[in-house]
Amino acid sequence: MIKVAIVEDNTALRSSLANLLNNSEGMQCVAVMGNLQNIVSELNKAKPDIILMDIGLPEISGIEGVRTVKSNFPLMQILMFTVFEDDEKIFEAIRNGASGYILKKTPPTQIIEAVRELSGGGAPMSDTIARKIIQSFQSKSVSPVDDYSLTVREKEILYSLVDGLSYKKIADKYFISISTVRTHISSIYEKLHVHSKAQAVAKVLRKS
Repeated sequence: MIKVAIVEDNTALRSSLANLLNNSEGMQCVAVMGNLQNIVSELNKAKPDIILMDIGLPEISGIEGVRTVKSNFPLMQILMFTVFEDDEKIFEAIRNGASGYILKKTPPTQIIEAVRELSGGGAPMSDTIARKIIQSFQSKSVSPVDDYSLTVREKEILYSLVDGLSYKKIADKYFISISTVRTHISSIYEKLHVHSKAQAVAKVLRKS
């Protein structure tokens, strides 16, 4: 069962998302919040696996919320769910620890797919967001990963993470087991001095 918490200030949308999750096989909405005022205590009670979080929240923004959540619950995965498509908010959310970024215009079936993908080790992105990240990757200075003594296979896996591939898809792509993928990723994190996929991606997608 994938346990999901929702942080969204629009009451109707919040209710709609909760119903969507609760009516989807293998998912349960364990908390709904309209703001981030009591986020730490609420998450301590609900213990979700994934948080679906808006950016444009009252008083405390979702980007600040990502930082708060990851500092208190490093294993919780955060999927940004927002209307914002500008580069700065995308990268700020990723730098702070968000593992996925989808837009509010995303169809319900794709929202559920994104939650499942994130739960399975992927990094779901709306098409327009993924395109922006790829364009940034192509046009901005990329962190010199050679400085971190990564092996050829580790570099391949790291760039596959940047592309948003799940562990299973990476395993299929390179004809290795998922446990081998995890071993490589653990080594990548250690060499890059990071603790999450989002931090690794943010380090590679360093802005000029």
